[in-house]
Amino acid sequence: MRTIVVVTVGRADYGCLRPVLQAIQGAPELSLRLLAAGMHLEPAFGMTVKAIEADGFEVVERIPMQLSSDSPDAMANSIGLGVSGFGRAYARLCPDLLLVLGDRFETHAAVMAAVPFRLPVAHVHGGELTAGAFDDALRHAITKLSHLHFTSTDDAARRVMQMGEEPWRVTVSGAPSLDQLRSIRLLSVAELERIVGLRFTVPPLLVTYHPEMLASEQTEAHVEELIAALRQIDRPIIITLPNADPGGWLIRQGLERFAGRHPSACVIDNLHPQAYVSVMAVAGAMVGNSSSGLIEAPSLHLPVVNVGARQDGRLRAGNVIDVAPHRDEIIAGILRAIDPSFRESLQSLVNPYGDGHAAERVVRVLSEVSLGQRLLVKRFDDAPAMAEQP
Repeated sequence: MRTIVVVTVGRADYGCLRPVLQAIQGAPELSLRLLAAGMHLEPAFGMTVKAIEADGFEVVERIPMQLSSDSPDAMANSIGLGVSGFGRAYARLCPDLLLVLGDRFETHAAVMAAVPFRLPVAHVHGGELTAGAFDDALRHAITKLSHLHFTSTDDAARRVMQMGEEPWRVTVSGAPSLDQLRSIRLLSVAELERIVGLRFTVPPLLVTYHPEMLASEQTEAHVEELIAALRQIDRPIIITLPNADPGGWLIRQGLERFAGRHPSACVIDNLHPQAYVSVMAVAGAMVGNSSSGLIEAPSLHLPVVNVGARQDGRLRAGNVIDVAPHRDEIIAGILRAIDPSFRESLQSLVNPYGDGHAAERVVRVLSEVSLGQRLLVKRFDDAPAMAEQP
């Protein structure tokens, strides 16, 4: 039996990893060891490790990273704490493989700690682009530190191979978060109203806004423009709070003040994946810059107003309306998104991020790949020489 250590550092990657965790649990040849770190252990971010355990997963190690501040020096300190904590966990668990997802700095710490243990790393969602965040650098660094790659699209797979990764290491699995859309039980409107404390007199807006980390000096101005736009929209507004990124606390404070003065708005520290998907299913539109608007929302034919540059470069379907972080553009985007004719135009939309069978592809590779020198010793696969430019 192979021991697979899976690292989750926050609500976003847990929602994506959940189908894979279930598939690993159901594979007789694999033994799951789940590590929770970062935001999962912080009360300010909803102490979401409790939600993981409520789902029936055993968390065998908790790796605190002290995310009480979003300053650059505090983040650097968190990375150091994470590398040390993950290293101690690997020494105790002696796993065969490490599975991680995405591009968070906490995840990068987990992968860095694996290097001296010669622990093979499997990475989900590599090869994507988000030009408005330093996640790009972390994601590509994780790719080069990883030994197996599960990409969401063909384009992402090509980028991973363009970075010198051997083609046999790369599997186009699709996005695992789409798997749960096939089987999850959607909560009723009445159940959702009880959870968020609002009446859905009309379909609500779902708002998630994260800082543009490469333009952090403009964070306060950007969130004020978003809030000014939301004040003009007469419908329920459900706000989920940003991750632990530079500028995140400014956004949290601004959105909490807005919700405190707006009787039709509420702030939710954390929505369980079932509740989050259920809100997406009933929402009139999604507003902000969350990757879920580009990856999961197309499967639900949900219009998305994508604000600013954070997701620049990421593949998007026809449900996405891109706007600048200016109130007039955001308002115009929202009005277009909630227009019934726009929603109707999305009924035949095909999600470019997969078919909802990613977890089984991931688990098949984890079960069958040979755990020898061929996996561990990476060779740079040189691309054919480019033709000389005139």
